[in-house]
Amino acid sequence: MLSNSSKNTHSPKPLPRTDTFTCVRCGLTVTTLAPDGNRRNHCPSCLHSRHVRDAAEGGPSACRGRMSPIAIAVLRTDDWMVIHRCTRCDELTSNPVSPDDNQLILMRMAVRPLAHPSFPLEAFGDL
Repeated sequence: MLSNSSKNTHSPKPLPRTDTFTCVRCGLTVTTLAPDGNRRNHCPSCLHSRHVRDAAEGGPSACRGRMSPIAIAVLRTDDWMVIHRCTRCDELTSNPVSPDDNQLILMRMAVRPLAHPSFPLEAFGDL
């Protein structure tokens, strides 16, 4: 007779979900699981996404508009976030950058404020 201690009480680990979505802008089929193991909600190629979560309420959004990447924010932890604006309702959201996101687009958004400042740079010459 087997004792309780010799029985296999470990259940197998669940396999990660490999859900996909189709990018609303470029049509790329994207896995929802990023290379770092976190869930992603935007296309790694063009960085666009669909408005599916309501930022204020925290639940699903009925809008379903296209979320366009408009800026990069750098947190105090040095983590980069992509700032999206909905093309339908203008809601803003932020989402973590994934390791396989298009680095050229990320850098273009990061340097845009330096390339096109909202104030005249000549003002610094008088200081």
